[in-house]
Amino acid sequence: MLRLRALSLTALLLPAMLTGQQQQLSSPPANAITMSFKFFAGHYSGWLATAFDSIPASKYTFRPTPAQQSIGYIAQHLEDANYGLCNRFGAMKHVAGAKDSLADTVKAAWPKDTLVARFRASLAFCDAAIMQLSDSNLRDRVPYGPPGSGATALPARSLVGFVTDLAEHYSQVASYMRLMGLIPPSALPPKPRTAVNLPVTVLSRYVGRYDLPPSVLQDAPPFLLDVTLKDGALYFKPSGRPAFRIWPETETDFFVKEVDVQITFTKDAGGAITGLVVRQNGEDRAARRLPQ
Repeated sequence: MLRLRALSLTALLLPAMLTGQQQQLSSPPANAITMSFKFFAGHYSGWLATAFDSIPASKYTFRPTPAQQSIGYIAQHLEDANYGLCNRFGAMKHVAGAKDSLADTVKAAWPKDTLVARFRASLAFCDAAIMQLSDSNLRDRVPYGPPGSGATALPARSLVGFVTDLAEHYSQVASYMRLMGLIPPSALPPKPRTAVNLPVTVLSRYVGRYDLPPSVLQDAPPFLLDVTLKDGALYFKPSGRPAFRIWPETETDFFVKEVDVQITFTKDAGGAITGLVVRQNGEDRAARRLPQ
């Protein structure tokens, strides 16, 4: 229950930033469906990548029974499935190489480093491919087969398939890890963070308004983040949403206690604060500081 509560709180934080301005106008948030799927895809893909990193190379042949898939087989299957599904999001296409046509059993025996690198590359492709999507074009059929094949797909169906495939295979890998005596990434406690004391003179330098570009659509309207100082503490407030207190870990690194979110303020060569970076779910998103 604690894990579900933390996930729910996390889901409210950055999606809240994304939709805050539209909610102030009492209208449906722009691209809320696409952004929600992107958010949960990020969770499962991050957990899978961490799992594959943490499983020893000697265990990549592990399978609970002879009829089940090995760790290496799951890794290469996910790479192939990611490209196949994300190719259906729009015009961006993955060009298959000679190694992609090898038998699954051959690819499953590749070294761990190769499998992990290729899996991560497929995730990066999918992240970029999702940028083509908006709620308005989820039901527009797009070509996905060879030129002239006439094959088309609904991005909405492919998006659901992409996220559920990641979720199902993470459940599979997590079960394998338990059987091997390993702790799945989703069951690990957050990294312990210790707050330090910073004088108000330092905290006051970060007060201001920051412009965070959207992560799903390049042409979507920006949204704003306000950093304020109250009673000697710094607060971080997405437009139209409650403020979160942020605690200093170093002079420029801050964290939210309620969820696994960190904020790092950036400086120019002269030491002036130029922006901030929000880190959540393995994703860094930069915001520039607006003139005061």
